[in-house]
Amino acid sequence: MAAETITSRDNSLLRRARAVRDGKLEEAIFVEGMRLSEEALQSRLPIEAVIVSEELARKVKAKKLIAELEQAADRLVLVSESLLASVSYTKTPQGIVLLAAHPQIDETTFKTRQPQSPLLVVMHGINNPVNVGAIIRTAEAAGVTGVIATLTTSDPFSAKALRGAMGSAFRLPIWTRAGYQKVISWCRKSGIKTICADVGGTELYSKIDWSGPAALIMGPESTGLTAAEVAAADAVAKIPMKGQVESLNVGVATGILLYEAMRQRILE
Repeated sequence: MAAETITSRDNSLLRRARAVRDGKLEEAIFVEGMRLSEEALQSRLPIEAVIVSEELARKVKAKKLIAELEQAADRLVLVSESLLASVSYTKTPQGIVLLAAHPQIDETTFKTRQPQSPLLVVMHGINNPVNVGAIIRTAEAAGVTGVIATLTTSDPFSAKALRGAMGSAFRLPIWTRAGYQKVISWCRKSGIKTICADVGGTELYSKIDWSGPAALIMGPESTGLTAAEVAAADAVAKIPMKGQVESLNVGVATGILLYEAMRQRILE
């Protein structure tokens, strides 16, 4: 496949890339930057198109990746820096954009990829994609086997969330658009202990037993989980705080809880 050169800002591929970037086309994801492009390639995602700036294409460090992407993608095009800027979602374009197939995220696929003793993270009502991406990245590092994003959570495969996840979203099983009560019911039927984080919790997070099948439920940073949502969980974890701090960033809190879970599971 030979690389094409695009010179028109109104080219249909560029219009499609902008639509994917803005979340208007759900069948594809928008991947920007060499690092994420390499992660997408290694994850064997079907790649629809690669858009590369002519400047990046001339750099020695990029040639190997571009050649590999050219073999894997249906189409590879070269554009000027100004055209790439019209597609990029960052202030400083990174020279390369991929349009790739949306990873499988259906309920059945997610469940079949879970081990006998899963450790899950449930993101409920977390609407900041930066936090969503950071949680997914932390989840992989802490040995989480799957992530669930409820209907009210920001899309884990949006451009900003993917950037924050740094490739973890390509590797972890992720079930999106799940109903909160449906997740609780599935966990209960599957013997998975549900543990929510709440500032009103009475049980210290390190005193909770995380060694068996468990699902950590994290709610919105601004309001937290509702009383009914907290009551639906099997346990409520509390992170002690000093001073006048009312709450922690949801990504930071998730990291504290998951690493306690990993510590206990390693010591099994």
